[in-house]
Amino acid sequence: MNKLSVRAAAAALFLVLPLSACGEGAKEAEKGEAKGDEPAEGPNGGRLLTDGDFAVEVTIFEDGTDPHFRVYPSRGGKPLDPKSVQLEMTLTRLGGQVDRFAFQPQGKYLAGQGVVTEPHSFDVQVVAVADGKRHVWKYASPEGRTRITAEAAKAGGVETAVVGPATVGDMRELFGTVELSPTARSEIRGQFPGRVVSVTKAVGDYVRRGDLLARVESSESLQVYPVRATVSGVVAERNANPGDVTGDRALYVITDPSQTTVVFNIFPRDLSLIRPGMKVTVETQDGTSIAATTLGQYLPDGNTEAGTALMRATIPNRSGALRPGTALRGRVMVNTASVPLAVRTEAIQPFRDFKVVYANFGQDYEVRMLKLGRSSPEWTEVLSGINPGTSYVTKGSFLIRADIEKSGASHDH
Repeated sequence: MNKLSVRAAAAALFLVLPLSACGEGAKEAEKGEAKGDEPAEGPNGGRLLTDGDFAVEVTIFEDGTDPHFRVYPSRGGKPLDPKSVQLEMTLTRLGGQVDRFAFQPQGKYLAGQGVVTEPHSFDVQVVAVADGKRHVWKYASPEGRTRITAEAAKAGGVETAVVGPATVGDMRELFGTVELSPTARSEIRGQFPGRVVSVTKAVGDYVRRGDLLARVESSESLQVYPVRATVSGVVAERNANPGDVTGDRALYVITDPSQTTVVFNIFPRDLSLIRPGMKVTVETQDGTSIAATTLGQYLPDGNTEAGTALMRATIPNRSGALRPGTALRGRVMVNTASVPLAVRTEAIQPFRDFKVVYANFGQDYEVRMLKLGRSSPEWTEVLSGINPGTSYVTKGSFLIRADIEKSGASHDH
């Protein structure tokens, strides 16, 4: 069954017909619809626009084809030959985009020359010339649109971004554990062999560079000399007690907990995709972000038990909260590609049978039906449906959608 729908979308539709098309001396009549008036419906289920005994019925036909206008002219309630009427329509959309349509007679109606793209939300101007008289109608046809004050949007957690280029790809999740950096370990030895006279620090103590750690009596000079910390950090090992002979061993091992790395397991299937220098986002097991860093070189030894290769990435740990052995996760994007137009993946919402974002123009919000390409957890490529530089909602979309549904500004195909 053919489906004819008259679509009043959330923007303005204006049609301008050149005076030359009206004929010299043509009379003009302009009609509008009072705010709040229910539009009259014609016999084809479309919007009926009248001026005296002359009328046009505007429909959008979309049964098994791209949406396009079909306009049925009549006089005194009787159909007119479409060849006797000249017609143009102009649609002005939210944000200022203007779509103009010429019409050609086709059977019993005038067929619009072009696709009526979604959303069917615009301000409309229809201009028809019949029997030398020019008829003009203007009306608003909103769809999927609402108005929310800045205060209400802020209270509802609405956040926006601007459509533009981004990098998309496939995401790989890595698993690893915290380890101290190889440069974080310092061994403190006596300058000369001898007997340990005293020690001042225990395992776990924090020391600063220059702090006294021990006193040693030299075996050669029998003089007592101090052993001081050469770096700041935490005492990880103390291998000396009073009375011990120093020998060649380290008296203390001091580690710097701020020099922290995470060692990731790389599974065989990802070896050809994950390379040194790639960006990795490091998170806790519950998803809390820790840092964005880069992957280092593959380590010489792998994890033989897990059958994985190992890669190290440096992460900040000034507070020392990340303890060695802590399990962490990493996210790496592979097969990356730069795309000219993308939106944040979290911004995409369902609307009827479409995937949409909500475009933002000041206090006005309106759906934009998107044709999507490649997607990643952060970004999704947009092939069509929204213009570059358009502001759109990234957070709080539920508020916009609820307000549209409440106001009845959503149109069902």
